[in-house]
Amino acid sequence: MPVSRRLADLMQGASWIRRMFEEGARLKAEHGADAVQDFSLGNPVLEPPPSVREALRAALDDPAPGRHRYMPNAGFPEVRRAVAAFLSKDFGVPFAEERVLMCVGAGGGLNVVLKAILDPGDEVVALAPYFPEYRFYVDNHGGTMRPVPTGPGFLPDAAAVEAALTPRTAAVLVNSPNNPTGVAYGQSDLDALGEVLRRHRERTGRVVHLVSDEPYRRILFDGRAAPSVFRASGAAILVTSHSKDLALPGERIGVIAIGPECPDGAALAAACTFAQRTLGFVNAPALQQRAVATLQGASVDPEIYRRKRDFLCEALGRLGYEFERPGGAFYLFPRAPGGDDVAFVRRLLRERVLVVPGSGFGTPGWFRLAYCVEDRDLERSLPGFERAIRG
Repeated sequence: MPVSRRLADLMQGASWIRRMFEEGARLKAEHGADAVQDFSLGNPVLEPPPSVREALRAALDDPAPGRHRYMPNAGFPEVRRAVAAFLSKDFGVPFAEERVLMCVGAGGGLNVVLKAILDPGDEVVALAPYFPEYRFYVDNHGGTMRPVPTGPGFLPDAAAVEAALTPRTAAVLVNSPNNPTGVAYGQSDLDALGEVLRRHRERTGRVVHLVSDEPYRRILFDGRAAPSVFRASGAAILVTSHSKDLALPGERIGVIAIGPECPDGAALAAACTFAQRTLGFVNAPALQQRAVATLQGASVDPEIYRRKRDFLCEALGRLGYEFERPGGAFYLFPRAPGGDDVAFVRRLLRERVLVVPGSGFGTPGWFRLAYCVEDRDLERSLPGFERAIRG
């Protein structure tokens, strides 16, 4: 067989997100882009802020020699120092450059972290609904993902997480603001998980890392403040990227930050650095590293997404859709009328409205739409949403 059986099996269950995105490309080619409203992929419609273009030009025009050569696998030391200084201020805990690694987007960063902490057969708890690629990332490194349903409002259920922990649990993976729900966790939600992991360590002696995937950290609405995973747990690891806050998903630049109180943190940083090389990433893109060093804390205007959220929530709520109002990111996760998410997604597809079934996120009966699109696409989609819910 020319393709590995394992990979062939995984491809059969591959991401609904990409499947719907590719279906959208087919429909646009057939009917024209204006006739299709595509909410399948979280691909930001916003352009990067002007400061990003300025930083890129400055990095590109820098005449110093060697600026595009290899550097340490963890990234340029001066870039890591700049990021560590920002994280220290942002989280209120001291970071040194030795605990900060520049990575190839958050997806690359999560693979690096999982490679560093997983032995074959180890388990990673992920809160459902979850980003579908998590399952593949864990499988990449010999682990097993254990989904745990969230509680009311799609917030973490600490008791359910505690019940799911075993002696083989290596990490609990959280994501806030959340993809696919847009729900933003509070500090008390993370603190409760940290307490669960502390008790588990006392009982078993096993350190379970609290890994926080935070590419939407700066896209929060209604005055919300982002919680700190480092306050919640000493064994915390932050993985983030600039794909969403700076609208740079195609540039693949991110950060891994290992908490200053993380047990064996120096060894973990070394393991992540080694994994960065041996997984073939080698290092994060040199040009992007030098640009984002000067952009820490910068962001697209979250109010633009907040206005899109308000428009969509008001319109879909009026039509009878049920959902939790998002606190951040740019996703809405309504309940599928009739309960069958795949069937309802197909009904919307006939209206040339592309969304993703909740089954792809480990939560059947719901569907996700990414509203990081032009306002005109939001408006054009409403007749299709109305016809679909009316049946």
